[in-house]
Amino acid sequence: PHLAALVLARGGSKGIPLKNIKLLAGVPLIGWVLRAAIDAGVFHSIWVSTDHDEIEKVAKQFGAQVHRRSPEVSQDSSTSLEAITEFLNHHREVDIVGNIQATSPCLHPSDLIKVADLIQKEGFDSVFSVVRRHQFRWSEVKKGENKMTEPQNLNPAKRYRRQDWPGELYENGSFYFAKRHLIEKGYLQGGKMAYYEMRAEHSVDIDIDIDWPIAEQRVLSFGYFGKEPLKEVKLLVCSIDGCLTNGRIYVTEDHKEMVSYDYRDIVGIDLLKKRGIQVRLISDRDCSKTLSAMQLGCVAKVNVTNKLQVLKDWQEDMGLSWKEVAYLGNEESDVECLKQAGMSGVPADGCAAAQKAAGYICKSRGGCGAVREFAEHIFLLLEKVNSARKQ
Repeated sequence: PHLAALVLARGGSKGIPLKNIKLLAGVPLIGWVLRAAIDAGVFHSIWVSTDHDEIEKVAKQFGAQVHRRSPEVSQDSSTSLEAITEFLNHHREVDIVGNIQATSPCLHPSDLIKVADLIQKEGFDSVFSVVRRHQFRWSEVKKGENKMTEPQNLNPAKRYRRQDWPGELYENGSFYFAKRHLIEKGYLQGGKMAYYEMRAEHSVDIDIDIDWPIAEQRVLSFGYFGKEPLKEVKLLVCSIDGCLTNGRIYVTEDHKEMVSYDYRDIVGIDLLKKRGIQVRLISDRDCSKTLSAMQLGCVAKVNVTNKLQVLKDWQEDMGLSWKEVAYLGNEESDVECLKQAGMSGVPADGCAAAQKAAGYICKSRGGCGAVREFAEHIFLLLEKVNSARKQ
């Protein structure tokens, strides 16, 4: 049977404009679930249903196919079932739909693999995700009603200790898998049903803007970053023009060049060095005088025609694996380096090709704190590496 992953990503959002492609820990929100779906390796096709050009662009960057949904199922009042049904009407080859929520950035491929087995090998018609919660519920008393609240799932005279109570299962909305015949009858849950219990730390749902900073920390701690395990970064290579500087060159009347940089980026470089991470600089043009004036104390290579070859030479000389190399670039000449490095980033104003190739897109522009921001991102991921080692 043809199992298709389907992510519904409407352009409109009552809470956060274009929430589905807003950057979360340097990656568009929808990118986290698409990465997990692709690496799961259980789907015959992976789709994003959208009505928005920018969402379509991001979806394709992450390797998904795009179904352009109609205006009729793109309204605030439109339901997920309506959008899924429309998708099935256009794709008769699909037998089973795995509807994955774009707002669940801590989803892991291992979850999707197990769910695919439940519905393909064990014969379930529908499988949905749940999370276990240990919360005591009480009946609601509306304003003006003259009555008392009542306990719903506890005896107040004999309250459970958390460790003595298994808790209750709640839908977390991360995904809903269902067979075509069920959806065509108007159900996402029905027939022979099963739930799949996700780990609490992986159950992250972003609904309101205030959740965003919390979600970023959760993703950095518990998110899925790729098939290969993260390694400790030992080398950061940074493109000078457009990353360390804003790319502008000022020329005086006596033909001298001047550039500007952000002191925060210099602090970021110093912090990296203190953590034992080498920082090296690279440039397409000859800016040796500028570097000398900045007095950064970093190895630099200027007037470079093949940045990837220089990066390979440095990586081999230091005896590093690619997972131990980070690269910050912003131009088309950086694209191959961004693809090769284990950790890659671009400033917010990096070119489209560089943004597509990078794993992290900074909120800061080049020359305006992007190096410092990328350094902070490296430190957060190093904490994840150290945490994994302890476990």
